Amino acid sequence: MTPVLGSGARAGPATGPPPERREPPTVTERAAASPDTTGDAPEKLDRRLYLLTLTVVAGVIMSVFDTTVVIVALDELSRQLDAPLSTVQWVVTAYLLALAVVIPLSGWAADRYGARTAWIAAVAGFTAGSVLSGLAWNIESLIAFRVVQGLAGGMMMPVGQALLVTSAGPRRMGRVMGILGVPMVLGPVLGPILGGLVVQEVGWRWIFFVNLPTGLVALALALTLLPATAPARKVRRLDLPGLALLCGGLVAILYGLSRAASAGGFTGAPTIACLAAGIALLVGFTAHSRGRGDAAIIDVRLYANKVFAAASANTLLLAAAMYGALLLLPLYFQSVRGHGAFDTGLLLMPLGLGAATAMPIVGRLTDRLGARRPMLLGLGCALLGTLAYTQMGPDTGYPLLAAALYVSGLGMGGTMTPNMVATYISLPRSDVPRASSAYGIQRQVGASFGAALYAVVLSRNIERHLDGGPPDPAKLTAAFNDTFWLAFVLTATMLGTALLLPMRAPATVPPRATPEKPAPV
Repeated sequence: MTPVLGSGARAGPATGPPPERREPPTVTERAAASPDTTGDAPEKLDRRLYLLTLTVVAGVIMSVFDTTVVIVALDELSRQLDAPLSTVQWVVTAYLLALAVVIPLSGWAADRYGARTAWIAAVAGFTAGSVLSGLAWNIESLIAFRVVQGLAGGMMMPVGQALLVTSAGPRRMGRVMGILGVPMVLGPVLGPILGGLVVQEVGWRWIFFVNLPTGLVALALALTLLPATAPARKVRRLDLPGLALLCGGLVAILYGLSRAASAGGFTGAPTIACLAAGIALLVGFTAHSRGRGDAAIIDVRLYANKVFAAASANTLLLAAAMYGALLLLPLYFQSVRGHGAFDTGLLLMPLGLGAATAMPIVGRLTDRLGARRPMLLGLGCALLGTLAYTQMGPDTGYPLLAAALYVSGLGMGGTMTPNMVATYISLPRSDVPRASSAYGIQRQVGASFGAALYAVVLSRNIERHLDGGPPDPAKLTAAFNDTFWLAFVLTATMLGTALLLPMRAPATVPPRATPEKPAPV
């Protein structure tokens, strides 16, 4: 199939009659025109690409794990720093809000300074923020240093994805994204386990200090292995009004969702005010971006490309369904089965193993078949696993629960990889940095929305089933069963948008008669 720009991909200025118009190369075109491609795109991941992927994973894994590893230490932080739990909660909230603030800026930074420079700065900043967090002398300093961590960590995933997308090309992107996705699904599962072990054995400061050796390794790999990347030839001035509107809207929405989750509902005046302000700011940003076009911090015209739009909708729903399940399952094991945090983490291991099993396999299938069929296969596994949760009882055997978790993990890994590939495959190379920023925003908002929605629905289901009576395992399980039906519906919704993803593998021959000289990676 000859790759074409989606309906929303933007054409460059005309240089002659319409037949001679030159457009920015898509990721597919660039790989086909690459000097290491002779006729067909290479099927194997060469050593250079493996090392590049390893370098990006080494940095991303710190940011992903740090999102969840701190959660199990909140009680210990409250005692050691003599602070109320309501204040200590900002150790997590400030980190997540800082992530949201910097994600829109990552695409512009990669264009302005080059992806390699932006990546190294992000890894260095995250490592420094980790050390400072470990040295914090009170709760206020810890929250401030967590903001430093979040600002650096939020840039790593978008810049890392942009590096890998432009280096892998369309015929290897699935396998590369499969490798990159492993820490994204293992982090929420393994983070609490590692955090609990570290806090129990050596103290809370080491949940931050442990990032120092990892960060130094990631920096060494980046300085040694990352190819030089020149800044974009035409770098536009930073869109400060757009950045203020977008970041302000994201912070307001994420904070409003956080309040909704903790308050058990969306009806509180502060929650409504935050969500309304956030939506208003995002509407203002949309109008601003349409007027600025390419000069906007993120060009909303990207969403006119139906493949990118479908993948974006899936990203929101996937994040909501996945992170919602990762909220419900630990609560079920703890509140119904009576397990502690460490045992709960071990019981969730089949979920991570299933995802880690699926991602490399589905990545190869996506490279060969296109994104649609692997995505549908992954959704089938996710629906089957979620359906099992709706039927579990207070005494359901652990082997059955482990099997359901493994199948759900297969679905989680089987959907993330093809959807990440579909996000970029039809876009011009020049749009990849901005698209990676959009992907990060959608994932963060979807996860926060899912966590808030599941927390509210579960709380109300528990109230309805207990009806003022004492906690009862059977009634609590029924409340979880009803809440998992919401996860089932959210997952099933993706079946429609999955049909808009590419049906075939990307072509290997450039459609243009005179391809441009490939830009440096």
